[in-house]
Amino acid sequence: MSVQDDFSFSSLTPDLILDAIESLGIYPESGLIALNSYENRVYQFIADDKKRYVVKFYRPNRWSSAQIEEEHEFAAQLAAEEIPLIAPMALQGKTLHQYQGYYFTLYPSVGGRSFENDNLDHLEWMGRFIGRIHLVGQKQQFKVRPNLSTDEYLKQAKHNILASNMLPTHLETAFLAILEPLCKTAEQQFNQQKYNAFRLHGDCHAGNILWRDGPFFVDLDDARNGPAIQDIWMMLSGNRDQQMLQLDTILAGYEEFCAFNAAELKLIEPLRAMRMVHYMGWIAKRWCDPAFQHSFAWFAEEKYWEQQILSFKEQLAQLNEEPLRLMSGL
Repeated sequence: MSVQDDFSFSSLTPDLILDAIESLGIYPESGLIALNSYENRVYQFIADDKKRYVVKFYRPNRWSSAQIEEEHEFAAQLAAEEIPLIAPMALQGKTLHQYQGYYFTLYPSVGGRSFENDNLDHLEWMGRFIGRIHLVGQKQQFKVRPNLSTDEYLKQAKHNILASNMLPTHLETAFLAILEPLCKTAEQQFNQQKYNAFRLHGDCHAGNILWRDGPFFVDLDDARNGPAIQDIWMMLSGNRDQQMLQLDTILAGYEEFCAFNAAELKLIEPLRAMRMVHYMGWIAKRWCDPAFQHSFAWFAEEKYWEQQILSFKEQLAQLNEEPLRLMSGL
């Protein structure tokens, strides 16, 4: 089996990791500390120059080199505008490297605490930086990275779920009875809404933000073309009134740099449904990776699938409710 066919990283040994890093003239002095990443393999270490680094090995056969380089180009453009994003380091004249079949890159290690998405001051700050990211993102579209689409997030995800054979047989009828209308309704609502697609962070949630005298954005791994609201809705939490207040707060900062089309609020619940289905499909597709079986053991439990049936029913009902609106009348 070639590296590019091995989704499980089984040949990514500690010796290979160290050899790859040293091939760039960086020599680790400390051990490798695995950081929280399921899609890729990410490690922190201290080198002989006493600086901390992070090395990221991309999951084989997910992105092409051209798609990764496009991600890196976007990160460099954002960093050039002094947007606090942790961009890959240029070493030996490039940011993307290859060693024994694995693509990898190095980053400076930046510490910070978790982002508080219930802090309105932090949310307004976030809004300003998302607006600045989108101001850069609107200058061009990705050419080789994908668009956010219902084909990937619903149709392909649904196929991966069913092909995994993880769905308990006696729940299949009930699960499909809610999955089908959820996907159909979300697809209709998403595709009927017009929007301006441009380069996004793509996965802008609290887990991809560090707070260190302000926000630091990390992980452009899911960057793609899509609507502005995709980088905003995952900041929202709580009940409807709380979410409307949070929206107003975020967009007050956002609109200092970038205009927002309020019609995109109709996309929030379809996008939420798409993320729910895509998340299940992602785990199903990666189930052959032992790391997923260890970290997501509940995916094989009957109780999880029963809970998903209920969650999908609640989300389908939400799709039929009035979309969130702005309190400010923006």
